[in-house]
Amino acid sequence: MIEQVLKRKNLYRAYRQVVQNKGASGVDHMTVHELFTYLEDNRNQIITTILKSTYVPQPILGVRIPKSNGKTRLLGIPTVVDRWLQQAVSQSLNTKFEFNFESSSFGFRPNKNIHQGVSQALKYINDGYQDIVDIDLQGFFDEVDHCILLQLIYKKVKCPYTLRLIRKWLRAPIQKEGKLYKRRKGVPQGSPLSPLLSNILLDELDKELSSKGLRYVRYADDFSIYTKSKSEARKIGNAIFIFLRDKLRLPINREKSGIRRPSSFELLGHGFVPIYKKGIKGQYQLVVKKSSWESLKRKLKAITKKTKPYGFRERLQRLSQVWKGWVNNYRLASIHAKLKTLDEWLRNRLRYCIWHDWKKPERKRKNLIRLGINQGQAYAWSRSRMGGWAVAQSPILGTTITLSRLRRTGYESMLSYYLKTQPQIR
Repeated sequence: MIEQVLKRKNLYRAYRQVVQNKGASGVDHMTVHELFTYLEDNRNQIITTILKSTYVPQPILGVRIPKSNGKTRLLGIPTVVDRWLQQAVSQSLNTKFEFNFESSSFGFRPNKNIHQGVSQALKYINDGYQDIVDIDLQGFFDEVDHCILLQLIYKKVKCPYTLRLIRKWLRAPIQKEGKLYKRRKGVPQGSPLSPLLSNILLDELDKELSSKGLRYVRYADDFSIYTKSKSEARKIGNAIFIFLRDKLRLPINREKSGIRRPSSFELLGHGFVPIYKKGIKGQYQLVVKKSSWESLKRKLKAITKKTKPYGFRERLQRLSQVWKGWVNNYRLASIHAKLKTLDEWLRNRLRYCIWHDWKKPERKRKNLIRLGINQGQAYAWSRSRMGGWAVAQSPILGTTITLSRLRRTGYESMLSYYLKTQPQIR
């Protein structure tokens, strides 16, 4: 298999993917933009060391990033050269494993996505499978057993060079706060290879669930099983707990795991609420969980902070980068009404930024006159002692900095974008 990994075409595809993914520098501080020049000078030497089994990966850079619950997650960032090689191995490995993965696995796979997983869960719930076994794997990426994972890869890949490379990456030390720490288990989040390796390991779980004829949804390490009764759910939950503990050696977070009803169940940022319509009983629809709304609003508020030194168009661009990804992620949910309210709030935030940018009273007066306000009103508002946020919500800016004027500067509402995407998915 190593010949396939080291083919020029495969290596070039891997290089393009690493550059496209961008990402931070590793311990050597080399950026993705410097990779091409480095590979031109050293590619043959790197390939030779791999074939001679003398290649040694550099340590992984450990970086803590904040989570939505206030805690942090440890990311392991390999150097760009290691990322390039890992991407090349991942592309070749994927051809061996993808065909045999189960259809109810939706994470990090070609032609599979979060929307398919959430839609499948909603279908199970609306078909009457409303006692849900919700299992949370405790620190999954930190707990992966290297021996079990390598044995699973060996079943399909007998190439010693490829296996040796993967083992070296799994065992590469991690650098945290300038100190190196050994690693004897776990797959570092942040490497191009880790999504595929997690799917290879958890495919054993998928096959166990499929062999029992169970309805389930898995997205990476997030999985849930759908049953028709609490007693059945309890029985299945106990069996899966034993399987994970004994066969895959993966611990379960007991506090976050349990048997749920749809109204108390969350999946990939989505919640499920009953449909209150005449003639419809026991049916649910998708909504966005509260913390996801709060996270979006917090990010939008940070960008529209009046003291941020952004030009108006740059501010709009930064905003759209945040909310477009969010809307695309939750476009299957019922978010129409809340998006409309959030749009109104965001437009007032933008008016607040504009009012603050005008700064001096005389400039405010002249700009209000240009926008159609008579001189007396313009003078009075420009000298107003009201706070900027109060002025932004007042009719004086609502009737001058209108929606049509904002659109001419490049503004697009979240609601109009959301409605525009609907025909493509329904």
